[in-house]
Amino acid sequence: MEPFLPVGPRRTFEGAVEQIAERIRHGDLGAGDRLPSERELAAAMQISRPTLREAVRVLADAGVVTVRPGSAGGIFVASDYVPFELLRSKSDLRLGEVAGVLEARRMIEPRVAQLAAVNAREDDFAALQRTIDAQRALLAEGDVLQHEDRFLQLDTQFHVRIARATGNTTIVSLMRTLLRRLEIARDLAMHEPPVAPWVIDVHERTLAAIRSADHERIEAVMDEHLAAMEQAWERATDRALVRPVPDFLQPLAERATSRRASH
Repeated sequence: MEPFLPVGPRRTFEGAVEQIAERIRHGDLGAGDRLPSERELAAAMQISRPTLREAVRVLADAGVVTVRPGSAGGIFVASDYVPFELLRSKSDLRLGEVAGVLEARRMIEPRVAQLAAVNAREDDFAALQRTIDAQRALLAEGDVLQHEDRFLQLDTQFHVRIARATGNTTIVSLMRTLLRRLEIARDLAMHEPPVAPWVIDVHERTLAAIRSADHERIEAVMDEHLAAMEQAWERATDRALVRPVPDFLQPLAERATSRRASH
């Protein structure tokens, strides 16, 4: 697990909540895992222990962590599910910036998946499959809308795990930042519920493509994968992602041209 980081001189309480919540939401920590000690966490985040206790209290009230007393006690993850509301106070992304996030994703994520195909180990494939299986279990419960945020959290974890499979910590950090902004983008502008069977299917095909190490196959399935959010953005904003583009952005340009022609 990557070390916890300083949260900065301002909003230290909210920053501590968000950093712990994000580690759980992205799958770095799971139910039953023990966090570093209060002393270690406060030192890593460069905040006071009372500030850290306040952050932990908020997370405990939300059912995300639990604090156990005694020599064998500490701060433990109580639930794999983190309500997105715990991350929202850091959302400074404006509606007009969402298109830039989508462009960055198209430029970066297909290459990340291709590098994962080169470096992934069997435990990486198993972790990706577990995420798909968890989404399938939610679908089997019958009402994905009721569990929409849980389903989307698993979607984020799937993409984080692709980044981890590269074995490159810099890429993991970059993808964390991008995926966090994608969650904010979805919250800002894309209010359509996830089409759960399609999401599960495209995840299965993405995993199969990465396993195959067929880079053209990876490119094709990632194009389909990324296009879904891009199209949702266009529908939500009635704006087209228009630009002269290099090859890796060409699918966006083709959709924009088609959209203009239909009006």
